[in-house]
Amino acid sequence: MTSTHTETGRQELLPTRKQGFTVWPLWAALAGALGFAGSIIFDVRPAAETEAFENGEIYTVSPDDMLGLDATLGRLGWMAGLASIVALLVFAALWARAAHRFPRSAGAHVVTFGLITTAAAGTLGYGWKGALANYLGSESGLYDERGLFVYYMLTDFGAYFPWFGVLVSALAFVWIAWTERLVSRVLGTISAVFAAGLGALMLISGVPGIPGTLMQLWLIIAGIWLAVGRSRITAVEDPA
Repeated sequence: MTSTHTETGRQELLPTRKQGFTVWPLWAALAGALGFAGSIIFDVRPAAETEAFENGEIYTVSPDDMLGLDATLGRLGWMAGLASIVALLVFAALWARAAHRFPRSAGAHVVTFGLITTAAAGTLGYGWKGALANYLGSESGLYDERGLFVYYMLTDFGAYFPWFGVLVSALAFVWIAWTERLVSRVLGTISAVFAAGLGALMLISGVPGIPGTLMQLWLIIAGIWLAVGRSRITAVEDPA
């Protein structure tokens, strides 16, 4: 039993052949780009709050600001967010298939679970964004300003905090890069900077939505890196 276990471990460390460009990791880059659009570019805020922020001032948002929100911007954010979730789930499935060749790697499985966590929570976050846009647009008048304000508060962190799952995936990248060599150590170091930096900032500041400000960028970098670089997780298994 011991010799079989040892032999299995050795087989997992054997090199595999890389056959040029790998397409499937680009699903991660697509998910990151769409997620950044859904959370950051199409973020819906009252004009007065945005102006105050640009001037370094504090503005208290109230129900009176709700009817001035941009329904079209909110709808675009909802659509981009849902598309990001679809791309993220596809990448999670393809990653899990690739990680199947390394059954003893707990870190590779943590990556999958982190991605699925973000997708699940993001479905709610972006869904609230879409609901707010709906009640500001085609179904306007069904809720008053106070009702809309409830949805606005849900969207305040709703499209940001779910990206904590991707932060966990990035931490797993650090592990599989430096202990298991499944991905590039350079990519592992970049992952450490993003995950540890944003995680520490979140804990110090107490702002739970911080992972949703830059973890999409990490996904873009990781997806492109895996597609064009050399990593065992994307290598083609030797037929022998």
